[in-house]
Amino acid sequence: MAETITAFLLDHDLDISASNLTVAHAAFSGASPRLARRIAARLHAGEPITQQWLDEVSSEEVAGPNQADLEQLMTRLETNLDSFQTHTKAARRVTTDYGTELEQHVSDLEEIQETGRIVSNLAGLARAMLERTRKAEAEMRKSEEEAKALRRSLARAKRDAEIDHLTGLPNRRAFETLLDQHYAEARSACEPLSVAFCDIDEFKRVNDVHGHEAGDRVIKLIADTLAKISNDHCHVARHGGEEFVMLFRGLAPSEAASKLDSAREGLANRKLINRKTDEPFGRITFSGGVADVFGYDDARSALKAADDALYRAKEGGRNRIELA
Repeated sequence: MAETITAFLLDHDLDISASNLTVAHAAFSGASPRLARRIAARLHAGEPITQQWLDEVSSEEVAGPNQADLEQLMTRLETNLDSFQTHTKAARRVTTDYGTELEQHVSDLEEIQETGRIVSNLAGLARAMLERTRKAEAEMRKSEEEAKALRRSLARAKRDAEIDHLTGLPNRRAFETLLDQHYAEARSACEPLSVAFCDIDEFKRVNDVHGHEAGDRVIKLIADTLAKISNDHCHVARHGGEEFVMLFRGLAPSEAASKLDSAREGLANRKLINRKTDEPFGRITFSGGVADVFGYDDARSALKAADDALYRAKEGGRNRIELA
């Protein structure tokens, strides 16, 4: 599967990006038979598979990327690249050594004039073989460079797969990695660790009244608001939809709640206007729930507790922060 997808992207000069990997996986894994038929029909008609065409059909045929499948596919591709580079390097070393030795023998043969026509013919054959060996060596060197370029593209794709493209924040997948990392480090250092869930209040009303484009701008506004209080020990990510998650390293839950509440209050005091229509949004607010990560059996249980606290904040009137 990984080889098929790689060949498809390279043959049609398509970027090895998170979105292209997702689309190719959907087509060739059987997850989207209709997409596979459209690709096959276009190839049969002799029409090119361009990035623009792929983007258009994928928006119609492919649902949002399955992060687990995408991560597994990237791991397979990376494994294939490791194996490919190992084999090509070994083959090139053997070819280089063979070419060097063969070149010496060719020189020796050509210097022996008295051996006559037979030796001259052998020298000619050896010279041709040497040229083919050198060509193979150059092709393998080129393959190594292409493999390195593919690895760089794959690394970029993996980074892209961890970014929420609307807000520029880490996504849920990236946050879970951060949570595991800081959980282990904070526990080892005996430092407090708090986690928070935040949710935009009455977000459906914003979409219904002002449209989804305006709703996206509101999501970006909340992302920017939360990002202002983040640093090396305070991380914010978009968890999905209008929901955000935060991790506070070195802060007790009450301290994290106070910091989050200041951001909430600053936003609630702003008067926001829809710049596309000049209509007021009304007050945009968010609610939050904060939990002590080490107050629970594991980090996932603490996330659930923070989510429950967020629910109580919503039930208690919104625009507030609750402690688990």
